[in-house]
Amino acid sequence: MEMEITLPEEIPVMTLPNVALFPQALMPLFIFEPRYRQMLRDVLATNRLFAVAGIDARQSGAPGQIDPPHRVATLGIVRACQKTDNGTSNLLLQGLCRIEIAGIITEEPYRRIRVRALTSVPGTKDDYVVLRRELARLLVLKHKLAATGPSGPGQLAAFLKNVDDPEVFVDIAAFSLCDDPNLKQKLLETLDVRRRFHLFSAQIREEIASLKLRQKLQGRLSDEQISDN
Repeated sequence: MEMEITLPEEIPVMTLPNVALFPQALMPLFIFEPRYRQMLRDVLATNRLFAVAGIDARQSGAPGQIDPPHRVATLGIVRACQKTDNGTSNLLLQGLCRIEIAGIITEEPYRRIRVRALTSVPGTKDDYVVLRRELARLLVLKHKLAATGPSGPGQLAAFLKNVDDPEVFVDIAAFSLCDDPNLKQKLLETLDVRRRFHLFSAQIREEIASLKLRQKLQGRLSDEQISDN
């Protein structure tokens, strides 16, 4: 469920390592660098929009590349912002839509990019019923095997049951519960929603298999004693 948005011609962007913001997800950010303080002042005075892009590690070593962004990122809107006495700010950014970075316009006083909106490829209602049910089952099973407690992933899995839109479901699940930054970026770049479900479900199955194997090898030993097994 990508929102209908008229994109500005230029968009400020924060380029961060191992980060992938998804549409509809909420990301807390701490703004402390001078360039991003300026960026925040400017966006709050206008449309409250800026993008978040992950750093493409594959290009980081290339000549002339400084924090090269991944091609696909997410446009976000500042939902809440609290400035501190020392000039830093805590803010809550909500993802709005996937974007493709067509080029970097300028680096000063902060990075601004030229973008185009990306639209997801939806599946059928029947597809989503099966895919969503299976992913929800896998997430609950992983949580039980990991024994992560009543809050965190378990609480989110319960929340996701109330999310009607399948694309929002898989995007929020991936944003919140995917631990692999490379897969996270791949899921962000995957416009086919059915494919997004399949990729994430396959990863969760692998993690479940790994947890089951660990439990089998660990036996009755505690986590501190597992190296003795």
